[in-house]
Amino acid sequence: TSAALALLGSSVAALVVWKWLGKKMIQKKMEEARRTRDEGMKKMAKAVQQFREQVPSVQTDAILSLPLLELTGRLREGSLSPRTVLYTYLEKALEVTRQTNCLRHFIPECEEQLREIERHKEKGLLYGIPVSIKDHIGHKGHLATCGLVRCLGTVMEEDSVLVKVLKRQGAIPFAMTNVPQSLFSYDCSNPIFGQTLNPFNPQKSPGGSSGGEGALIAGGGSILGIGSDIGGSIRLPSSFCGLCGLKPTAERLRWCVAHPSAECGCLLSSHPVPCAVGPMARDVDSLALCMKALLCQEMFQLDPSVPPIPFNEEVFSSSSPLRVGYYDTDGYFPLPPCMRRAVKETRRALQAAGHQLVPFSPPRVPYVMTELFLKTFFADGGRAWVDVFTGDIVDPHLKPQVNSCKMPRLVKKLLALLLKPLQFLLLLKLKDVAMIPTCRSVKEMWNHHHQIQVYRSQFIARWKELQLEVVLCPVLGPAFTTGYPGKLLTAISSTMLYNVLNFPAGVVPVSTVTEADEEELKLYQGCCDDPWDRTLKQAVSGAVGLPVAVQCVALPWQEELCLRFMKEVETLSRDK
Repeated sequence: TSAALALLGSSVAALVVWKWLGKKMIQKKMEEARRTRDEGMKKMAKAVQQFREQVPSVQTDAILSLPLLELTGRLREGSLSPRTVLYTYLEKALEVTRQTNCLRHFIPECEEQLREIERHKEKGLLYGIPVSIKDHIGHKGHLATCGLVRCLGTVMEEDSVLVKVLKRQGAIPFAMTNVPQSLFSYDCSNPIFGQTLNPFNPQKSPGGSSGGEGALIAGGGSILGIGSDIGGSIRLPSSFCGLCGLKPTAERLRWCVAHPSAECGCLLSSHPVPCAVGPMARDVDSLALCMKALLCQEMFQLDPSVPPIPFNEEVFSSSSPLRVGYYDTDGYFPLPPCMRRAVKETRRALQAAGHQLVPFSPPRVPYVMTELFLKTFFADGGRAWVDVFTGDIVDPHLKPQVNSCKMPRLVKKLLALLLKPLQFLLLLKLKDVAMIPTCRSVKEMWNHHHQIQVYRSQFIARWKELQLEVVLCPVLGPAFTTGYPGKLLTAISSTMLYNVLNFPAGVVPVSTVTEADEEELKLYQGCCDDPWDRTLKQAVSGAVGLPVAVQCVALPWQEELCLRFMKEVETLSRDK
């Protein structure tokens, strides 16, 4: 007996030591990644200083204030040099990341790309434009971490198609931006590189998962960025940071994570709700120019899976009146008063400008949220997602969801039985991912995919029945206090809907939070005045002066019409 106890004791001790060593190894890898990042920043700062010494008379503020269209014009005519513009933005990016922790890595090869474009006589549509890219968009020689330790060991062997096309169009990718761990969050925090902050208020989140892009562009450290969106990851940072952002039809700019550690991209590749990649910028014209640059022969040749549909300038430039559907609530997660006010004011402005406004109600959004969207990602009870964190330290903001998914199936069943009286409310708000329905067989999975197609057909039929061209609707905002996105997983119904439908959707800032909005928020009761509604109220309070946006939507493959509508909304909001 004593021998057995001794053996058990030594086994437990060995296990404790093994776990301790594993944790130390993880910490060492994270420290090394942070050290590499900091060394890159120092090189960046040194390069900027050298440029400053060589060219001391640069009018930094004048360059940073130029809209993208004007900046491209000045670069093409030669009144500004790509070198001056690049180092001006590098300097500003360093300043912004000191305030917000938005950069994951500086791309030193930007200097090589600068020399490359200076050698060529042909000037692409983005000639000399510094561009920032989201952490996981592959750039040769760099990591695509997704905020995960397991992705720190291998670097990209070649540029992603998107980066290749940006470079062919004369753009200079100069920085990679921070993301939440696993990308499955609309906050922006991971254990390796930490929390990114909103440049307008350090208590607030920049949104996610393209939060590093949102903070960098809104802070003035980038003029154009590339993000990705599978539930609102371009549109939510754009809403929180007061930017314009476009989620195209996913296949319009097809891309692939292409990481040697396939787990880093498994959730992004989930079908039938595909991940879209798209631009983020300070105005709609910038988004249109970026789409025009990317939808070129080069893109179609490098990736034959991208439909060869060039940008339709005629549709984007049209001024004919639009038939616009509108709603200010989706019947699932009531948004704060300021976001609904933004839709109402924009609706009135569009009507006054001669557009036809038609009430529209998106069908069965609670069903879409629980049975279609979340069931896609948690079809296996969240096991694939949890596996991504193996050998990793889980970010505190994600721990509640990860722990819920780790529960044994029997415990989940018992929990469901005990909470049956509250089942409707729990499914309505889905506080606990353990309550999300799963697919229990391959047949059920096929049926789930079929149900998504059925819903898309029904939604389009309703759209056509009302003869709509575009839809105006709310987007989640204003910016949440950091940490709160993890407590309100399903508050993203406003954006998620158009990922399930795979419709192009964009966000345009139209206002800011007023004192009156803040007073009205005190009366907000949401759906049931339950703990989740009260949590939303806490998340968005203290937001006076922060951006307020609306969402613009079009049918699949009509990005140009979506952008044209966004431009109209932007113009009217600036004229008021």
